Amino acid sequence: MSFLAWVVVGLLAGGLARWIVRDNRAGCLYTMVVGVLGALIGGALMQAAGAKGITEFDLRAVLVAALGAVLLLLVLQAVSGRSRR
Repeated sequence: MSFLAWVVVGLLAGGLARWIVRDNRAGCLYTMVVGVLGALIGGALMQAAGAKGITEFDLRAVLVAALGAVLLLLVLQAVSGRSRR
């Protein structure tokens, strides 16, 4: 995937994950970083499970990235001791 595709996937997945987890931090850059890191985490988990990771820009890539981003946000909340609101 190109750099621009990673940015778009990051924004979509990060926004979806922040909506699911109810993360109240603001910022486009934060959302994109959460989404891109989520794509890396989600892709690694999918490959470890024997499925195809993230290789192209499609709905599946956004959903896998969002899953990874949700896991990332939940771990960050658990580490920082923040309660869910």
